[in-house]
Amino acid sequence: MKCPYCEFPESKVVDSRPTDEGQAIRRRRECMGCGKRFTTYEKIEELPIIVVKKDGNRQTYDRNKLMNGIIKACEKRPVSMSTIERIVDDIEKNLFNSLENEVTSVEIGEMVMNKLKDVDEVAYVRFASVYRQFKDVNSFMEELKKILDESK
Repeated sequence: MKCPYCEFPESKVVDSRPTDEGQAIRRRRECMGCGKRFTTYEKIEELPIIVVKKDGNRQTYDRNKLMNGIIKACEKRPVSMSTIERIVDDIEKNLFNSLENEVTSVEIGEMVMNKLKDVDEVAYVRFASVYRQFKDVNSFMEELKKILDESK
């Protein structure tokens, strides 16, 4: 680490401690050239995930958008907020662990539907009706039949 005072290329770490709830490390350093002390911060580099929408537009991933969509599907259903947060956390973990910079909204939608199917079937159908944009009652009924067949 180059000293900000004399630009000497070597320094030693005098003290290290976590900050920001463990998201970064604060390091006190001492320059080996001039002896002055300075502070550096080390944190994990987070690359933004880009969501490719159905129309081809690209947006940065927004946790709140995902959360709000799931909350709306679970409205007036016996699904706790902690369950919804767990679903969002699981989906985010999958997205960030995939090491892909871009993900399609279709992939995210499928992840949400797979999670909701196990949690609450009504919330699943609500989400699917918006996500899959059912054209008519018949396509809606086909989705309901799939659920009924799987639960047998």
